[in-house]
Amino acid sequence: MRSLTFIAGLVGAASAAEPFLNEPDTGMETFLLGTNWTEGTQPQLKDIRGIPDFDFAARQKLNNQEYSFYRTAAGGEWSYRNNLEIWSKVKFRPRQLSDVTKVNETLKTTILGYNFSAPIFIAPAARAGYADPAEGELNFVRATASENILYTAALYASKSIQEIASAKSNSTVNGPQVLFQQIYTNNNLSITWDYIRQAEELGAKAIVWTIDAPASSTRHRAARYDTTNSNSATSALTWDIYEQMKNQTSLPIILKGISTVEDALLAQEKGAKAIYISNHGGRQLDHSPSPLEIAYEIHRNAPQLFTEMEILADSGVRYGSDVLKLLALGVKAVGLGRSFMYANCYGQAGVEQAIQIMKKEIAQDAAQVGISDIQNISSKLLNTRALEETVFLLE
Repeated sequence: MRSLTFIAGLVGAASAAEPFLNEPDTGMETFLLGTNWTEGTQPQLKDIRGIPDFDFAARQKLNNQEYSFYRTAAGGEWSYRNNLEIWSKVKFRPRQLSDVTKVNETLKTTILGYNFSAPIFIAPAARAGYADPAEGELNFVRATASENILYTAALYASKSIQEIASAKSNSTVNGPQVLFQQIYTNNNLSITWDYIRQAEELGAKAIVWTIDAPASSTRHRAARYDTTNSNSATSALTWDIYEQMKNQTSLPIILKGISTVEDALLAQEKGAKAIYISNHGGRQLDHSPSPLEIAYEIHRNAPQLFTEMEILADSGVRYGSDVLKLLALGVKAVGLGRSFMYANCYGQAGVEQAIQIMKKEIAQDAAQVGISDIQNISSKLLNTRALEETVFLLE
């Protein structure tokens, strides 16, 4: 059955214990019980209707250790839960009688000047081979080529940088396929420089440097199976290393893991063309802010950053409406990590279907809100009062 965890009330009698649903009830299990499906087997791909369904399906296929690695989060997993629940606190303010008949034609976007069919991308996540041992991340490369969205390959992928690069398409609708490469910093910087050099030689168009993982994090769920973090070594992470890194490559370096307006401003000051707000899917630090909260903090304190640089985001995104809320605050494109790892249990076809679901939901939800142009969404379409109560304001 759907995983159900009860959260004790922590903020007084007004917020008595409420149920947390890892995946909201979409009627999938009720439907499946009326078919020849048996628990412990994957539903047919045609029965997947939303992104959360892939999580349920993955639990039917993966063993406990594999699923726990994908699903795990830091500490008591409060940040993981907040990543999923925060969206409901920011309500839409739908405008009616707007012509939204062509909204689906406005999904196209650019990221660092490269053209894509939608403002979503596959975020870097390790060990795709758990879901598909034979093909692993190659399914992501092929699916993003087919659907013309961005894939940012993880350093600790199941497939090598070379294997991932060799799977790229040379004939997408926009020409040769564009991939970005994520990296972690190794204490031996010569190893890090070698990763960057390899990625550049193999055609990566940007380096995504994860800066929110300076050490191993506390992950009880995965630790039960002695599953280490993919980046288990303490790493030096400083602005000085960023300056050194810029001298190692001509590629743009995207700083992934920005979680405060101060660091966003520092990144701009130091010449970053793009930053990536994220709390690592809640996997690094418990009680870290969600991407919606981070985006709002920047929006309230330094809104000019959204036009002066490109800002990407991920963590906790499950619906097209989630994407729209981030875009309304100024985010350029939105990534999903876990969800695509779960979808990979169905191979390339599952990854493609997940992309298609997100594209469809973004366009449909935009129409319901009264958005005629997804690339030009007013923040006035959001009621952000709930975020205002907790936002940090610079003096």
